[in-house]
Formats: sequence, structure tokens, C-alpha cells
Amino acid sequence: MEETIGTTDTAQIPRQRAGEQLLDHAVRYAEERHWDVFPGTWLEAGDGKEYCSCGDTDCAAPGAHATRPDWVNQATGSAAGARRMWGKQPKAAVLLPTGRTFDVLDVPESAGFLALARLERMDLPLGPVISTPDRRMIFLVLPGGAAKAPALVRDLGWAPSSLDLVPRGQGHYIAAPPTRIGGLGPVQWARRPTPENRWLPDAEELISPLAYACGRERSRPGTVPSA
Repeated sequence: MEETIGTTDTAQIPRQRAGEQLLDHAVRYAEERHWDVFPGTWLEAGDGKEYCSCGDTDCAAPGAHATRPDWVNQATGSAAGARRMWGKQPKAAVLLPTGRTFDVLDVPESAGFLALARLERMDLPLGPVISTPDRRMIFLVLPGGAAKAPALVRDLGWAPSSLDLVPRGQGHYIAAPPTRIGGLGPVQWARRPTPENRWLPDAEELISPLAYACGRERSRPGTVPSA
């Protein structure tokens, strides 16, 4: 089970309680949300530090990336399949392929919280939202949203390359809570999956608040625009 960190609706982030296992979450994602899941790398301890199981000391996402190039063939929506895979390596990251049951829109954390507040004021539909320990927020949208996002951003008057708004669809994946990324900490839910947000929004319903928030982030002093 999860408890919530934060005192306002906008800042609520569930926290994993002691005893919860990655396997439990992988099975719940498959059973309750019908999301495909697959296991990734994991963290190994040594010399007082934690290292990615891939063996790369400069790993960009230690303990939170795919273990092989054909990861797409590992993904399963079967709870029994998830139990089998995490039974072999209980510490493996929980990874979710995008472009199947959902796409994602990935923005800076500050822009994400600003967009959440605006979405709630406007009473716009909202699906689950992930908060990552490297200060990103990931909004789940209907499949196909990633492909539409650049044109939607242009329709709002922005050049897609000028905003730190990253759409991901077919061929990509994300790390799901409670996966830990190196020494940064766990991936968490900013808006956890519930029966009420089972039906995901279309990217078109979120793109204006997200683009506006990313534009505000871009204009802050000291912020470097994305390439």
C-alpha cells in the first residue's frame, strides 16, 4: 500500500512503505491497469556504494534501464508472466513500454506541478502522473499522443525544440514506481492510478497547460532552452 507525502492535492506524492516489493507493483500494473511490464536492471551494492547491474560505472540510469536491446519482446501484460520474471530477479526495475496502452509527455518537475494546478482549476481530465527523482514529471496520455504532440505545440505558436516537453510513444519505455534510480531515490506517483483515472486523456487535452508551463520554465532567469 501507499501513503502520501505533501499537504496539498497538487503536491501529493505516494511513498512506498516498508515491505512492498517490486514484484507486487509489477503484478498490480498488469492485473489492475492492463499495462505491459518488463524487468530492467537493478542496483548492486559494493564498496559502500550502489552500482548498476549492467556493470557500467558511468551508467546514465543505474538500476532503471532495459537489460537487452530486444526488451520489447520481454514485455507482458500477464500477471503470471510478471511473477515469473521478477521471481528470477526480485530487485529488477519495473519498466513500462510506451506506445501500447499509453504514451507519455515528459516535462520538468516545476513545469509539471504548474500544469497540474492549472489542469485542476480548469477541471480538465487527468490520468496518472509520475514524478522521477531527477526532477521530471511524466503525464500518461492515450496512445498516439506522442506522435501528435509536436504539431499540437506548433499550433500553440511554439517551436517544439524550444520547449523541454518530450513525447514518448512506440519504441520507448519509462521506469515505474517504486523503481530506484541510482543514488537519486525512487520513482513515485504524483497522481497515482485510481479507478477514476483509468480512462486516459488525449494529448490534445493536456498540451496547452503543459506547453504554457514549459514556456514559463524556459523564460526563467538562468534556464537554458532545449536544443
